[in-house]
Amino acid sequence: MKSLDQVIILFSGDSGDGMQLTGTQFSNTSALMGNDISTFPDYPSEIRAPSGTVFGVSGFQVNIGAEEIFTPGDQPDVLVAMNPAALRAKLPSLKKGATIIVDDNAFDRVSMKKAGYEIRSISELDELSDFSVIHAQITSQTEKALEKLDLTTKQKRRCKNFYALGLCYFIFSRNRNSTKKWIKEKFKDEPVLLEANILALDAGYHYGETIEASISTYRIAEARITKGTYRQINGNTGVAWGLMQAAQAAGLKLYLGSYPITPATEILQELAKHQRFGVKAFQAEDEIAGICSAIGASFGGALAATTTSGPGFALKSEALNLAVMLELPLVVVNVQRGGPSTGLPTKTEQSDLLQVFYGRNGESPLIVLAASRPNDAFEMAFEAARLTLAHMTPVVLLSDGYIANGSEPWLIPDLSARFGQIPHRLVQGTAEGTFTPYARDMDLVRPWAVPGMEGMQHRIGGLEKDFTTGNVSYDPENHQKMVKIRAEKVEKVKDDIPLQTLEGSGKGELLVVSWGGTYGAVHTAVRELQDKGHSLSLAHLKYLNPFPRNLGEIISGFKKVIIPELNDGQLLHLINARFQCGAKGYHKIQGQPFKIAELTGVFEKELKATEYVTS
Repeated sequence: MKSLDQVIILFSGDSGDGMQLTGTQFSNTSALMGNDISTFPDYPSEIRAPSGTVFGVSGFQVNIGAEEIFTPGDQPDVLVAMNPAALRAKLPSLKKGATIIVDDNAFDRVSMKKAGYEIRSISELDELSDFSVIHAQITSQTEKALEKLDLTTKQKRRCKNFYALGLCYFIFSRNRNSTKKWIKEKFKDEPVLLEANILALDAGYHYGETIEASISTYRIAEARITKGTYRQINGNTGVAWGLMQAAQAAGLKLYLGSYPITPATEILQELAKHQRFGVKAFQAEDEIAGICSAIGASFGGALAATTTSGPGFALKSEALNLAVMLELPLVVVNVQRGGPSTGLPTKTEQSDLLQVFYGRNGESPLIVLAASRPNDAFEMAFEAARLTLAHMTPVVLLSDGYIANGSEPWLIPDLSARFGQIPHRLVQGTAEGTFTPYARDMDLVRPWAVPGMEGMQHRIGGLEKDFTTGNVSYDPENHQKMVKIRAEKVEKVKDDIPLQTLEGSGKGELLVVSWGGTYGAVHTAVRELQDKGHSLSLAHLKYLNPFPRNLGEIISGFKKVIIPELNDGQLLHLINARFQCGAKGYHKIQGQPFKIAELTGVFEKELKATEYVTS
């Protein structure tokens, strides 16, 4: 048995082959065994693409290791290919010499042709000569293991993913107990299926024992990470829990008004489970109703939120503008996906940044934050709620498909220390004298009065307001004053957010500026080059409007700035417009996250160019 510090495994097959479940179980088991992990589920856009086709392939990549891991990895060490289409789709991404586990039963002539292979059997594939191939008759062996059970052939074949999982458990010395416990809970009301899945899992494991002499087996030590209690979490769950904790910390009810949309739907589903915590989750008939109901809940004194992706954010824009005008607290979560229009619903992108900044009529700035990792989503959702309640203006929290669906171990925090209390502007009692709803404090924040409060009646609506009374005003000077004050209020938020941190020296040849879900790949690439002695540093932004007040000073300490983004240069546009620093961009718009190796190459090229100029 060999010891490894890290291994990347990619489970791949048809949408109905259970690859997401298989990958999740492998990840959960590895986390329970003390490994650090990072995962990347990759779904086809179609609900059920034609079986056996390349564009219907579903994949789940997991990176497990004995060190802290920041990405699901670049090139897999192991591919589990349940059919020819999965092999064809994923083979180009593998490391040379990687191990491939194939279900020989699936590689018949018809399936090979459907996947685009003009050969009769897998033995004719010359591309496999660079890899170590484990041939397993996964389908037929699963059927044999379940032959005594009262199940149809189709039902038996649906258990083959657990056979493949069992084989992987043997190869990588994983404990089966946690998966068996999950199976028993999942199928407690269906005893035949319960027995079938456990038998399939054990059969795959025992097959590994049978062929042990002809394969390599591995052990991955426990990760050397911060001690504490961890839970595996994905970004959508983190957002949901962060909003719940914020409501508890503020002493308010949490209301979510949303319409299902990939890849944000899971936030709505998660919050719907927690009525016992006072959460009200409303699945509206459309995106507009979702945000309008949230604005109504905010006017009624709740911590209100709505969730969506890019197309839904476009539909919410008019109502979001109303929330800007009303100066009410509202959290809008945009889980970005590939666009434009319906675009790439199940793929990741960062292409909504300028939409969030400018996608409303008139002058209507708001606060913009971005989560960086799945295990950062809880904190940034909490922070979005804190800022909207403190400053009485909407906050947009940007996530993306990579963060939303990916999972990592999350160190459960001491809630009382960092997440224990949120002040808000909800007024108590009755007004003394005339209530002026738009009278502001030194931070330019107005009070928050809800309907029914004695003496605090006031007008509300989308027409411009008088600076003090809130009554409708068409006065030109008042309008300009109100536009300026709303913008200044958002700009003052820079005094209520942390200074920008820097990974590396405060001065050097190259500054890398990133944001959102690119953090893991960018951080790892920068760290690799720093370890080689290169002069570069990383500033990863989580506060995008306003920018941290020291960002300009950081930028001025470097000769060159490069901004890698999963769009065509949106943060690049904002940074150059604000700081006039001549930053360059590196852009990828393929629905896929950055690879560490591609970023390392880009940064090295920029460093070499700098060295040439300065020599």
